[in-house]
Amino acid sequence: MTDKKLIYISRIKIRWGDMDAFGHVNNTVYFRYMEQTRIDWLDTAEGIADDGHGPVIVNAHCTFLRQLKYPGDLEIHMHAGEPGRSSVETTYQIRRIDQPEILYAEGAAKIVWVNYKQEKSVPLPEAIRKILTPL
Repeated sequence: MTDKKLIYISRIKIRWGDMDAFGHVNNTVYFRYMEQTRIDWLDTAEGIADDGHGPVIVNAHCTFLRQLKYPGDLEIHMHAGEPGRSSVETTYQIRRIDQPEILYAEGAAKIVWVNYKQEKSVPLPEAIRKILTPL
């Protein structure tokens, strides 16, 4: 397994509406937390042209270790593996800010850069590669 590099830290508030009928954050919302972290990270990359190319997620998973409950603030650490030609594996660790020693969930998502019209992978943009290198 390749080493992962911490590339971004996001802070997100747990919203009342994130909870389900069982009184804890619904499992689908963890994927939204990871997604928002990914989007925030992509927003930091300067020089990404709006040229009909962009990221898609080809797989994602999450391991739920502890229940999250409202209210609270989260810190999501995003790590990345070594970039390939058109893709990069990202991993996430979700913790409450008031309990940083407890890992509530961990997950991953593989990002592939694609030409949306052709629905084919294309090389990662230099702006993204610059952030990921050296890993």
